[in-house]
Amino acid sequence: MNYKDFIQKISAQTHLTKEETEKLIETATNVFSEQLTGNKSIGIQGFGNFELRKKEERIIVHPVTKKRLLMPPKLTVHFKSSNVMKEKLNNQLKNE
Repeated sequence: MNYKDFIQKISAQTHLTKEETEKLIETATNVFSEQLTGNKSIGIQGFGNFELRKKEERIIVHPVTKKRLLMPPKLTVHFKSSNVMKEKLNNQLKNE
């Protein structure tokens, strides 16, 4: 699903205009970004948790040149799905 399809689907289910839906999604992603850059986690009941994790610096090997490179530390977003979401996904798998 791409961004346009996502907006259309939410718009249809909430009976909001596409412009209102797009503004809502933009606002939500801005809030997510602010929370994560503030090193805070985000929990959505029935969906899951997003949290910031730090990857330490490490040495990698370039696959073609076999040259060893130092990969600097970086922050990544980690998602852990809730038990409710896991159950929904597993029930969907069982029904296939």
